Amino acid sequence: MRNAEPNPSFPQDFLWGVAAASFQVEGAVDVGGRGRSIWDEFCERPGAVVRGEHANVAIDHYHRYREDVALMRELGVDSYRLSVSWPRVQPTGSGAVNEAGLDFYDRVVDELCEAGIKPAVTLFHWDLPQVLQDAGGWLNRDTALRLAEYADIVGRRLADRVDMWMPLNEPVVHTLYGHALGVHAPGLELGFGALQAAHHQLLGHGLSVQALRAAGCGNIGIASNHAPVHAASDSDADVEAADIYDHIVNWTFADPVLRGSYPAEELAAILQGPVEDDLKIISQPLDWFGINYYEPTVIAAPTSDEGSAGVLEVDLPPGMPFQPVALEGYERTDFGWPIVPAGLREIVGIFADRYGDALPPIYITESGASFHDAAPDADGRVRDAKRIDYHRDHLVELRGAIDDGVDVRGYFVWSIFDNFEWAAGYQERFGLVHVDYETLARTPKDSYYWYRDLIAAQR
Repeated sequence: MRNAEPNPSFPQDFLWGVAAASFQVEGAVDVGGRGRSIWDEFCERPGAVVRGEHANVAIDHYHRYREDVALMRELGVDSYRLSVSWPRVQPTGSGAVNEAGLDFYDRVVDELCEAGIKPAVTLFHWDLPQVLQDAGGWLNRDTALRLAEYADIVGRRLADRVDMWMPLNEPVVHTLYGHALGVHAPGLELGFGALQAAHHQLLGHGLSVQALRAAGCGNIGIASNHAPVHAASDSDADVEAADIYDHIVNWTFADPVLRGSYPAEELAAILQGPVEDDLKIISQPLDWFGINYYEPTVIAAPTSDEGSAGVLEVDLPPGMPFQPVALEGYERTDFGWPIVPAGLREIVGIFADRYGDALPPIYITESGASFHDAAPDADGRVRDAKRIDYHRDHLVELRGAIDDGVDVRGYFVWSIFDNFEWAAGYQERFGLVHVDYETLARTPKDSYYWYRDLIAAQR
């Protein structure tokens, strides 16, 4: 524990935020006309989620949002990054609008504004309406058009109050885990065939940027997961494997948005459809670019005895030209992820070098750590010193990136609450606020009060 160390200071206009996602917090899956999502279906598959858990109740944010916004107001954050549930707004993913669903987000946004908190809205945080999945999901080009239609609906309702917009959250993770490896919804195991789903997500992003602007929305970006990739050794084989992996997980998802091209001709060649025309849409100018950062990855050439580690909690299928290997010498979160604060400074620096003047201002739209925090003690405290150290150390590195000349404008903690952590169920706790999953009682952790005091000190 190093909680006595000083906190870094940031510019006065630096934005301090917290984040969550609709499926992870809302619950109320059968309330108010909400339709089924791919995650509702996935949770019902035997063995898909740890302990067979589901998000039918989650932390019941749908009914408790006023209490939750009050906690954010006390925290003193500038912004709350929420996601809108597509199946709550359009139960079948197209056509008829569920007015009760839109009304819910009206109320949430109004509550945030009244609390002096700027709403930052993600439109697609992995909860695709199941009806669209039944029609092919992101392998079907039409889904990109449906995302833009949905963006228009939400944009026209909330444009006057939402401060930041992002059509997509982490398309690389949804592609890799959901479509290539099958460990997230929709549970497909397509290997490199998943790249078509990635392309259609990016096309949906570009079309949604157009739709949002037409609806009167401004301040539009993306929340995209990125991290440094290092070769396991200096051998030609490891360096080549790391380069391939870097191109796929980083630049396949950033180059089309920021350069209007894919990083390798071979990659673009395997995609279906009018790729060159699509890229013109995908590369709509953005007001900012969001980076979600958790950990770097070390890559080796594939061998029969290497086990994967780091961001991938599963072994890759045979035939992959790379293999993630363990990153040694660092403390780990209780999720098993290495804690490498310097990787945050490194990745924003890589972005600045790679894109130069084409790079808009950066926001860190997610960063956080899971620790298996105990229930409140006899004094009512949740003592999570490791989480405080995690965020402080990452903010020190982020301050260093700003000093390096990188235009970084804000930091969103993942997450404000303990919640349903996808296929890991409820055992992983990322929150600044502890949630008792039996009673749903909220208890601010020590990290909550640390973040509150850090924000207050900046002002």
